[in-house]
This record gives sequence, C-alpha cells and structure tokens, in this order.
Amino acid sequence: MRGPILILGGYGNFGKRIATALCRDGYRIIIAGRNKEKAETFAQQLPNGLVQTAIFDVRRELADQLKLIKPSVVINTCGPFQNSDYHIANICIEASLHYIDLADGRDFVTGITQLDEKAKQHHVAIISGASTVPGLSSAVLEHFKKDFSSFDDLTFGISPGQKAERGLATTQAILSYVGKPLKIIAGQKHMRYGWQDIYLQNYPGLGMRWMANCDIPDLDLLPQYYGLKSVRFSAGLELWPLHLGLWIVSWLVRLGLPLYLPHYAEPLLKISNWFDRFGSADGGMHMIISGKNHHGQSHRITWFIIARDGHGPNIPTIPAIILAKKLVDKTFPLEGVMPCLSLVTLEEYLHELSYYSIETVTSLL
Repeated sequence: MRGPILILGGYGNFGKRIATALCRDGYRIIIAGRNKEKAETFAQQLPNGLVQTAIFDVRRELADQLKLIKPSVVINTCGPFQNSDYHIANICIEASLHYIDLADGRDFVTGITQLDEKAKQHHVAIISGASTVPGLSSAVLEHFKKDFSSFDDLTFGISPGQKAERGLATTQAILSYVGKPLKIIAGQKHMRYGWQDIYLQNYPGLGMRWMANCDIPDLDLLPQYYGLKSVRFSAGLELWPLHLGLWIVSWLVRLGLPLYLPHYAEPLLKISNWFDRFGSADGGMHMIISGKNHHGQSHRITWFIIARDGHGPNIPTIPAIILAKKLVDKTFPLEGVMPCLSLVTLEEYLHELSYYSIETVTSLL
C-alpha cells in the first residue's frame, strides 16, 4: 500500500490547494502544521478516509514525526525560503524519504545541490523550486524549444489579481529584496535592484499591468540550462497605486534608509487586502521568448497564461502535485537533488489546471 503524502504547512495558501488536488485524485495526505484548529477545520472540508492531521513544530519535531507517520513523500510549503537552510530536506534524506518544496529563493534552489551525493546514497529524489518558476517557465521553454535553433532572450513575469489570495510567506519573500541590489545575471548591462526597472506589460483580456524586478532561481538556472544570452523576470501588482507605492519604498531602501521590510509584511499585507474592493481576481503570466528559427532568422513567441475568478494561486502548486503523484506511484525514475527544471511537461501542467478558470494565449512573430 502506498504511503501518505505529508504536506508541511498543509492548511496554508499553497498547502491547502495541493491537499485538495491530491485528495481529488484519491491520494492519502497528512496535513501538518502547528495550529490544530486550522488543520482540523481544513481537514473536515476534504474527503473522509484520505486525510489525517499532524500537529508539530517542523523545525524541532520533524525527525520523530516521520518515524511515526511513515509518509512516502514530503512536500514543504513552509516559506519564505530566502533565508532558510536545508534542515528539513536533510531530515527527509536521512529518513530515506522523497522531498519536494515550492521554494522561490534564488540561493536556496541553486544551492541545494550540495545535498546531491547524500540523496543518491539514500536513493531519494530531492526536488526544489516545484512551483511556477522554474516549474512552469521551464515547461514553456521546453515546449517551444522545437521551434528554435537557439534561444537568445527571455522576458517574463507574473501579475496576480488583487483579489487573489496572498500568503504571508510570499509577501515576506518579495519584501526581502525590495530596493536591494540583485545578483548579476546573463546579459546584464547595469546593476539591478529589487522592484525597480518598472515597465508596463499588456495582458490579453486584463489590460496593462506595471512590472518590476524580482529575484528568482530562474535567473541563474535558465541561462545555464537553455543557453539564454539574457533573461529578465518581473512581477507586478494589479493596482497601480500599490505597485508604484512599493516602487517608491524600493528607492528609500536603495538610498540607504535602515528599513527591514519583512518585519512589516503582516501589516502591509493587511493594508493591501483593504484595497481588494478596487481590484479583480484575475491575473496572468507572460513569457516573451526570442531567438533564431531553424533557417537562422529571428523568431519570437509570446505566451500568456491568464487565470480568472481567483484561480491564479493554483498555478504555483501544480509541479508539486504532479511530482508527488509520480513519486508515490513509482513512475519518477530520478534520484538525487535537482531543481524543478523540465520535470513537468506543459501538457501535464495544463491538464492539471483544467479544473480551473485558466487559459493560455500564444502569438508568433
């Protein structure tokens, strides 16, 4: 009998969506966290017989709990990952358990390869960054790779709807680098700072959205893996006053004011939520891929994914859902540590999203 899937942070913004999808497909899950009331309240919304709860502090009690629970796969949604270590992944390796996380921390995802030899010795897969980036971004590049002889440039970004549910960890992650210099990336001609270099991006059916610099693992991974000469990633808030307000704050940080923005994540998130009445529940992601076709001519593809009715937060959960099912079903053949690069196809991704109000738009130039 296949073991259950343990979801750390299983009642959080992403954890609850992963749990719901896995239960829908008949997989047994364990919702883990420190808040018993939240865990049990959420568990009652899921099918009987497939759900358990486990209440513990993941930093102090995980090793002992794994011996009791005996899961087959551990999914870690406990962000922010920007200043985190590999304590949880290490414990999973020592317990000979497969591990998946939704990390968006650039150094976290690229640095976890230090555990590769240990993971192979225990015959487990340790997958980091199983989220929109680089899970979906690499799936899109892999899908369109056949149309190019080589990639040159990639400009991409994400703009969620104002009413789409936002988690505290995601807010803390973004605030951790607002106004701060970002590491050098492929094709960079000047120093980049978090939430600066703003520009407007037009989304089909959504209109214009402001975008600004964000720091993600793709900035290191995609040039190395796909030979991109330059790459630029941005994120944007739907409501212009909020986006431009954070842009102004980024300048205060850049100019040296002693502001540690993650400390203000909770009140800022509450302020942002107050503005929900002025926004929509619709968001999107864009990818503008440039390069050469097989005749040596310039070629460009613009790809959008548009989410409506607040369904956007399901998009980052898809790689973890797909990979967890493959690991439980023993159809994932790889061992060792790896970022979530080209581990999920675009077809698999979109099939899993077919339950939601989500569509894609592609244009060729």
